[in-house]
Amino acid sequence: MEENITGDSSIRNRKTLLAAAALSTDKNPNEDGHLTEGDSLQSNGRNHRRRSSTSDESNSRGLLFLVAGLAFSTRLYKIKEPPHVCWDETHFGKMGSYYINRTFFFDVHPPLGKMLIGLAGYMSGYDGTFQFTRPGDKYEHHIYWGMRGLCAGLGSFLPIFAYLIVLELSHSHTAALMAAWLLIFDTGCITISQYILLDPILLFFIMAATLSMVKFNGEKDRPYSASWWFWMLLNGVSLAGALGVKFVGLFVILLVGLNTISDLWRLLGDLDLSLMDVAKHLLARVFGLILVPLFLYVTIFAVHFVVLNKSGPGDGFFSSAFQSRLIGNNLHNASMPEYLAYGSTVTMKNLRIAGGYLHSHWHLYPDGIGAKQQQITAYLHKDYNNLWVVHRHNDTNSQSEAPDLVRHGDIIRLEHKETTRNLHSHLHAAPLTGKHYQVTGYGINHTGDSNDLWRVEVCGGRKGDPVKVLRSKVRFLHKALGCVLFSSGKTLPKWGWEQVEVTCNPYLKETPSSQWNIEDHFNAKLPNISLSVLKPHFLEILMESHIVMIRGNSGLKPKDNEMNSKPWHWPINYQGLRFSGVNETEYRVYLLGNPVVWWLNLVSLGLYLVFAAVASIAFQRGISVGQRRRDHCLVLMRGGGLLLLGWILHYIPFYAMGRVLYYHHYFPAMLFSSMLTGITLDFLLNMADLLFHPPYCDWLHGAGKMSLLAIVLYSFYLFHPLSYGMTGPLAHEPGSSMAGLKWMESWEF
Repeated sequence: MEENITGDSSIRNRKTLLAAAALSTDKNPNEDGHLTEGDSLQSNGRNHRRRSSTSDESNSRGLLFLVAGLAFSTRLYKIKEPPHVCWDETHFGKMGSYYINRTFFFDVHPPLGKMLIGLAGYMSGYDGTFQFTRPGDKYEHHIYWGMRGLCAGLGSFLPIFAYLIVLELSHSHTAALMAAWLLIFDTGCITISQYILLDPILLFFIMAATLSMVKFNGEKDRPYSASWWFWMLLNGVSLAGALGVKFVGLFVILLVGLNTISDLWRLLGDLDLSLMDVAKHLLARVFGLILVPLFLYVTIFAVHFVVLNKSGPGDGFFSSAFQSRLIGNNLHNASMPEYLAYGSTVTMKNLRIAGGYLHSHWHLYPDGIGAKQQQITAYLHKDYNNLWVVHRHNDTNSQSEAPDLVRHGDIIRLEHKETTRNLHSHLHAAPLTGKHYQVTGYGINHTGDSNDLWRVEVCGGRKGDPVKVLRSKVRFLHKALGCVLFSSGKTLPKWGWEQVEVTCNPYLKETPSSQWNIEDHFNAKLPNISLSVLKPHFLEILMESHIVMIRGNSGLKPKDNEMNSKPWHWPINYQGLRFSGVNETEYRVYLLGNPVVWWLNLVSLGLYLVFAAVASIAFQRGISVGQRRRDHCLVLMRGGGLLLLGWILHYIPFYAMGRVLYYHHYFPAMLFSSMLTGITLDFLLNMADLLFHPPYCDWLHGAGKMSLLAIVLYSFYLFHPLSYGMTGPLAHEPGSSMAGLKWMESWEF
């Protein structure tokens, strides 16, 4: 009897130990309360766990190599096809050439992406001589594979980063592989990575920032260790890179910022840490996530300005002072009087982007367009008809007197040098902007009337301040009407030689369109100074370049008959973009996501919201779900929640934007959506044990995973010609390789 009691006790103790071991290895008793044979085998001690850990690392490394091999092979395949300019290569390839030639240009995006494209072209032997005039131009003997290769190489890292991010968030190789698989075989991700574009460079830095962020989160128990500093500093570098390519990088900065605030809030609630410890954590993050990125971002622009030191097509977008620093510009190393005086001959440049120089010519406004007087326009190029002579308001021949300086508050008359007509305005409506007044040339040989008088106003100045050449921002207020001289930016019809409309604006708000600066200045009675002393310093040109970029972005409005898409189009893969070719004799490439991938992402997004809501309710109600299921729910809510936030931040803001939008703007959000799909579907498969017992749940898990991978792979096989090129009959014609695959009427391949 005693022996039986001892035996029973031993059995009970053994079961208790086995249950504890199973719990420590993320295994639970089955629904009957008994351990399975598999659970027992996985709880045989520390040596087995070490072997399991080693095996897990080996599996992870093997899957990572598989993902990397597939990613690089799908992106680099046919990298030289087609051998002509495709879509926006005409812009960014040309900008790469500008860097090689050190020629200044203007773009609405920060410079890092174009700098890297130019560097890749230079390192691969491209000489910067190809014109990139229009899509379809043959590259012929020019070396272009280096620039495409850079973009394809960086685009190849996207599935790799997705694998590592999801693995870090979920600790599930299945979830990580599914997320990477969706990106490897997405035709849209392949296409957008294979050409000379900013998108793959931007996506690379966004994903690098996200990976380093989640890796840094994983180091929270090892503060100030080498790996802790490494991931935080890499996060800062990646944030600078993302913002340095496009302003869309602000969205991932916001994601990291919210994550950092949450982390600091957690630390503040840790009572084992003193307030001094929390302050140290705050300062470390300020250094790594604010100061380091800011320094690198400013450095990018410093290099940009040093490299692009020659006059080029971007000069006219910037102020005259900015242009004076460019070699080859007529203002570079020029000399002229420093302050504006009566009797001076000047040119006046509007500060609006493409606002032009104040201009006139002998042609009159046509019948029916206000008063039939001489046209006043803004002209975008240097021209003799841009010259104006500055007179006192009550003096007909100020050239004969000693020159006095023009000051803030003075009343002046501006006479067009070539035609001797005065700058004039009256109550007639402007030709295009009906709420503004018409500006004309009136009078001749120093004669006119009171409508020729303008009051000089130096922006930010006080009465008596002189007008400084290049540097002063000046407004001209009409003395009689109280309106301000204005460049509307609108292009006149052919009767106005398609030059820019100039009006007198009754709304006096200070804007670049109502501000002018004196660029060329001639006055023999005043001493000249070298313009080198007026050149702006680095912080001034950095600020000006950002103002010009922001204005340029806000000015990208949809035009009539221009291809444009709506944000709601993007998640449903409603319509793509034609990269190359329009008929059966041309090599056709069409940017469109793999519909199976994109629609699966959309379904998974809905499933995630349902699963997360149910799990939250279960936790709130205290429903017991078991440790293993609880862990899966926490992964879904925390890891998936972070990815959902990334998707929201990279997608929802586009609904508030007034600028022109295109399909490719969705790709940053699509990356987060695909990673969220990996976690959501893995959760769905892991919940199979709610309905099935082993080994059926394991079989269902494996079958579900393999079915998903196979379906995505087969859909890629069907749609891969979209990325790698189509020739022959169009999709709707008999004999087409894409026949029957036009699942939506809006697809135009």
